Amino acid sequence: MAPIILRLATIDDAWLISDLSRKTFYETFASYNTEENMALHMDMYYARETIQAELMEPWNFFILAYFDNELVGYAKMNEQVKEEAEKLESPIEIERIYSIKEMIGKGVGKKLMETCLSIAREKNKKVIWLGVWEHNYRAIEFYTRRGFEKFGEHCFPVGNDPQTDWLMKKNLMSS
Repeated sequence: MAPIILRLATIDDAWLISDLSRKTFYETFASYNTEENMALHMDMYYARETIQAELMEPWNFFILAYFDNELVGYAKMNEQVKEEAEKLESPIEIERIYSIKEMIGKGVGKKLMETCLSIAREKNKKVIWLGVWEHNYRAIEFYTRRGFEKFGEHCFPVGNDPQTDWLMKKNLMSS
């Protein structure tokens, strides 16, 4: 099997990230949401202009995962401290880890997670955290196996549907 190759995204990758975000979000969540709410969410968060703006912010960075020269996943990290993480010491967020359906279980998420943890440690962060939909059991299991623990919940609207995300964190000083 060919290796999974990672690289940091540049502004020129906005369209790739936008397209992959829409594809993976739809594959994962369309069966749980209305078409209207899916469209509203994707238009708000995954428009090319939105991704371009995120790429220009110094606190955001994207790690792209390639397999056989095809973009198969990415992670987005965010150094800006959000309200959910204000009580965490020196936090950094994994805002997204997305993989195309065909590559789930083939090491893309694992490699992206290892890279996110490595980047967090290089930046001397003490806690890495994320939000995950309370019914995304596969993702919750993935994070739990890697030492993440639930520390709270918050509302994550998909379109006009307020949903609940679990907030999970991992202490980087003891791992």
